[in-house]
Amino acid sequence: MQTTTLQGQYVDILNKRIYPATILIQEGTIVSITECNEAPSQFILPGFIDSHVHIESSMLVPSSFARLAVVHGTIGTISDPHEIANVCGLEGVQYMIDNGKKVPFHFFFGAPSCVPATQFETAGASIDSAATATLLASPDIYYLSEMMNFPGVLHQDPEVMQKIKSAHAIGKPVDGHAPGLMGDLAKQYIEAGISTDHECFTIEEAVDKLSFGMHILIREGSAAKNFEALYELIDDHPKKIMLCSDDKHPDSLLDGHINQLCARAVAKGINVFNVLRTACINPVVHYKLPTGFARVNDPANLILVEDLKNFKVMATYIDGQMVAKEGISLIEPIQATTINQFNANPIVLSDLRLSDSDYPSKDGMVPVIHAIDGQLITNLIWTNPKIKDGAIISDVEKDVLKVVVYNRYHAAKPKVGLIQSFGFKMGAIASTVAHDSHNIIAVGVDDESILEAINLVVHEKGGISCVREDQSKVIGLPVAGLMSTADPYQVANDYIEIDKMAKTLGTTLGSPFMTLSFMALLVIPHIKMSDLGLFDGDQFKLY
Repeated sequence: MQTTTLQGQYVDILNKRIYPATILIQEGTIVSITECNEAPSQFILPGFIDSHVHIESSMLVPSSFARLAVVHGTIGTISDPHEIANVCGLEGVQYMIDNGKKVPFHFFFGAPSCVPATQFETAGASIDSAATATLLASPDIYYLSEMMNFPGVLHQDPEVMQKIKSAHAIGKPVDGHAPGLMGDLAKQYIEAGISTDHECFTIEEAVDKLSFGMHILIREGSAAKNFEALYELIDDHPKKIMLCSDDKHPDSLLDGHINQLCARAVAKGINVFNVLRTACINPVVHYKLPTGFARVNDPANLILVEDLKNFKVMATYIDGQMVAKEGISLIEPIQATTINQFNANPIVLSDLRLSDSDYPSKDGMVPVIHAIDGQLITNLIWTNPKIKDGAIISDVEKDVLKVVVYNRYHAAKPKVGLIQSFGFKMGAIASTVAHDSHNIIAVGVDDESILEAINLVVHEKGGISCVREDQSKVIGLPVAGLMSTADPYQVANDYIEIDKMAKTLGTTLGSPFMTLSFMALLVIPHIKMSDLGLFDGDQFKLY
């Protein structure tokens, strides 16, 4: 019988006690926790859980994601696979489940609720209510993923309501997604049986939703950062708050995960037991996870941390197996297969021409997407366009650049619009990470650079690229145009390099590729771009 003994300061989160203890683990289960007179100064507590994340945004397959996450004390994730589902459908969801099972890590996948996210874009697949019910019946599926179609809930669309009903029928929770929804509309959305929301960007919105019984997830990802606005809720509503990253690029996953949010919360003066409850306990309770609370007879999903201030992780155990020690992952790499759907051909310069007669206008002014650093929402601004030879071109002086979305699934002309806040003075970037349909999206100062950036991605059948006058760089993402099968540390380092290169183009955005990836996310107000054209997120229609 495999036996492991751990000694340290045991953190009993629910009873708000810390005491020296010896923990005996046999066959992956905690069989005893014995209080003793003294023990090493290290703290023993349950592992961290990311309560909402799209693994695909890390550009790593699940098995590679796990190798990085365990170093930071993460033992599990509530994972929504709707990114790959929008590309490859049910086959993509199964790919994630199968790959995740190959390593010692707890991936709790949901059934994607919105594939495609809207009817105003081209996705690679569709998952209807019947297919959703089949997915939900699987023991590998723990919940119905974020219901982004909140208009469908409010108007009681039959397909939407059937998906929610299927989850409730088998006792699985339904995740929400309702940015800006408050008052009676929020109440109606929540009363439909939707239990969480990770899209609150003001504390007023979060408190409003809490008043109707909803759980609030504090999100701090590579693009959307809401911790500073919401952290006080941890002490005010300790049983109703969870922590999540939503979307985390490989460079930031290299630096830290949920452990960083715990450290920041404690530094703000938030009670450490409340902080750990949000990070370790609440997800287990809400999603009915088989990971336990680090009590007797629970699976030994434990972490050892140096202190309860910085949460530097000394070791991570999953089902009694040490999977990380002193910053080094002990999970062995595996050879991952690939899955994809990519049918786009290279484009030519004339495809990028934006005729002033074809673009929406009002009194000589045209609509422009105003991107906001650190947020998924965008603002609509109107400006006088820069015109040359009857075509609208980028206006670098006003920071109004061309943004392009190009259908990756079948032959179609690229759609071209205008965007502000990227700040590029030269060059272009492009990506097939473009939520939620993951068509090719690009932004740049001139057509030649945009053309090269897009065609680099086309050549790889998915990836991210950066082009400037003297060089170009591309990272291929062969798994659905979203993820790499390469070593996660190499992917992270490659991403750091291409991110640095993108920032030499002149941007002040903290994460230009992540920000770009959300400019096609139609379900987030106020104005976005799809492969079918410019989209009005308030009226929920194409311009």
